[in-house]
Amino acid sequence: MLESTKIELRMREIGPRLDELHVIENPSDDEITEMRSLNKEFRTLETRISSAKISEAREREEAKDELETRSEKEYAELLAGFELRQIAAALDDGSQLSGQTLEVVQEMRNQGSYQGLPVPLEALEVRAGETVASGTPDPVQTRPIIDRLFPSSVAARMGGSLINITSGEVEWPVATAGAVVGWGDGELANVGASTQYTTVDKSLAPDYHMGAQMTLSRKALKQSGKAVEQAVRRDLNSAMSAELDRVAFLGAGASGEPLGLVTGVGTYGFDVNDIGAAASYAAFRAAAVEFLTRNAATTFKDIRLLLRHEILNTLDSTIFETGSATTEWDFVVSRFGSVISTGNALSAPTGSPAESTAVMTTSVGGVPPFFMGIWGGVDLIRDPYTKAASGQLILTGLVTADVTCSRAAQVGIITGLQ
Repeated sequence: MLESTKIELRMREIGPRLDELHVIENPSDDEITEMRSLNKEFRTLETRISSAKISEAREREEAKDELETRSEKEYAELLAGFELRQIAAALDDGSQLSGQTLEVVQEMRNQGSYQGLPVPLEALEVRAGETVASGTPDPVQTRPIIDRLFPSSVAARMGGSLINITSGEVEWPVATAGAVVGWGDGELANVGASTQYTTVDKSLAPDYHMGAQMTLSRKALKQSGKAVEQAVRRDLNSAMSAELDRVAFLGAGASGEPLGLVTGVGTYGFDVNDIGAAASYAAFRAAAVEFLTRNAATTFKDIRLLLRHEILNTLDSTIFETGSATTEWDFVVSRFGSVISTGNALSAPTGSPAESTAVMTTSVGGVPPFFMGIWGGVDLIRDPYTKAASGQLILTGLVTADVTCSRAAQVGIITGLQ
């Protein structure tokens, strides 16, 4: 207990007793002595409480950073003890939550609205057993939640900022016009006209909802809790990760999906290079040069490249120079900062000859090329009725997500790769 609190409690004890003594018309010697003693003590306590509050305020200020760090560490330790099998049991037979699982659910309900039982995104992380490696969360890392959930996702590896939003919309103002450079033609000549500094808002809105469903048999629910928990984690993690990667680049912007980078090329205003020839290092090099000419990148190493597995096969089977053991793929990998092959985030090759698409991104001044927002955690809802005849339980995990581009100059689309 704080010293100032102890003093306040003592002053509250003295106050009523002094009120009783002050109304006595003819106090006895003992009562007069008690009044003098209590009055003296009360005045002393008034001086002490003032000093105590000043001292405690200084200590809180000095320990501010330590307290904030400790709070984040304590919450991380709380999440480490979250048991998804308690959620499954509660949805199955109405079992009461307990321990750290109950604390996490109550905390999430205080911060957001959920129809079912809320599940923190960290709980879907695939991990061995029930323990998590100890460590202190880095308070400087402002958006760690999605990164830990999808550490190998294509969207994250392409430089996208995956963020968690509690509620409402999030906007980023991006400069569209500003300083103009000019030379004065003469000693007293003006250097050019100024233009207004303007921005445009890039927003993430909670308009798109994704659901991942799974069916748990009665046998699975009655088996070992850990086995069920790991199975649910793996299913949710893989299904959600693959779908978020897909919509980040191929989202239709309709039918409930956010607008992805490739499908939204016209809306976002990306530069498009139509190669119309066999995939080669020269084709990617020519497209990358445009990043350099518009000051989006300084070197090829600043550029991330995303392509289909079929293009990887073509590049790796083509010798760069006759008589050498170096392939076109070797050159591409050695020149660019990061080269990622996917079978999910980009559409399969089509046409005759089959043509594919690739994406280039770069980060400028620490600004990611695009943002993906997820609101809150996973809203887990039970359905025991659809397959009640067999005792099966259908679980639906709902997630609200959106995608937006920060600056069109940081993204390039390459088409016509054969």
